[in-house]
Amino acid sequence: MSRLIRSRWQRWINRRIPRSDVQLLTQRNLFILPTAPGVVFGVLLLIMLITGINYQNSLIYLVTFLLGAVFVGAMHQTHRNLAGLELTLVQAGEGFAGDDILFRLRAAAGKDDAIAVTLSDGDSSVRVGHVSSGQSADVALPVNSAFRGYLRPDSIRIETRFPFGLLKAWSWMRPVSAAVVFPRPIAAPDVASSVDDGEQTASSRSPEGNDHAELRPWRDGDMSQRVMWKRFARSGQMVVADWEADKGSPHWLDFNAFAGTDHEVRLSYLAWLVVERGKNGARFGLNLPGQVIEPDSGPAHAARCLRALAVWGEEKPREALGAPYGTRRKTDSGRRVKPGAVI
Repeated sequence: MSRLIRSRWQRWINRRIPRSDVQLLTQRNLFILPTAPGVVFGVLLLIMLITGINYQNSLIYLVTFLLGAVFVGAMHQTHRNLAGLELTLVQAGEGFAGDDILFRLRAAAGKDDAIAVTLSDGDSSVRVGHVSSGQSADVALPVNSAFRGYLRPDSIRIETRFPFGLLKAWSWMRPVSAAVVFPRPIAAPDVASSVDDGEQTASSRSPEGNDHAELRPWRDGDMSQRVMWKRFARSGQMVVADWEADKGSPHWLDFNAFAGTDHEVRLSYLAWLVVERGKNGARFGLNLPGQVIEPDSGPAHAARCLRALAVWGEEKPREALGAPYGTRRKTDSGRRVKPGAVI
């Protein structure tokens, strides 16, 4: 029965507050109820009223009606704190699975000041504070991510309890835009790419005896096949043969190189490799089933590759769906990620 009531309540809320990146708070979508102290305050007023009627005491009547007027005034002020407030989702952030993803919002007050406003999503909350009439304030709400993919909060709660904390007025914002959560990087084993870069694969080239290769110090993430082992045995210096300067041949990051590994782990390996190549400024390409990103370098290229890894095999949340942690669906390997698991 309780599940049925909650389901009907949620459907009613969804009809009343449709998904949008801009939410204007009006009488239609604002709610107000007494807090726990407010309930106690109301019970005490009722007891005082009964006592005044029983003893016909004018002083008790005076105090009771005076405190009742204060309660009614607080109710109007609490409602006015949110009435006319416009909340806009400015940017849905990006980050790695398991981290807090920032949703940047802008709160613009209407003809009345917005006082002691708080935004929350699940366990995280942030205070907006006082927003003067006609002014706006930017705030970043952290939303916890459980795994890679699209991240869209089912609802963001806007609440105020000013003044006195006797009543609370609240509403929700149900954003359309979704953040992108990258796979959590896991240090990848040293494997050879199977991608043919024009003449022969990077893994099939032998660095030994190639006079056209540029020698450079070994960097973390370089494949062992490129290490000049004979030079290392003679001098103790670990250098690798780099063809990028001569032929422009990139290091391909290949999904199929990690044969026999779970798909989600492969994506985490690739995310780690992308981060490492991005730090070093190396030129690389990314090969995913159904998608190939041509070799390039720089922060923008690394960010593009991370986004591709984040949304691979994912469906973008539709406006009518409320998926608090994106749209994880069954992968080709048949493994289903448990809720709360961090990949």
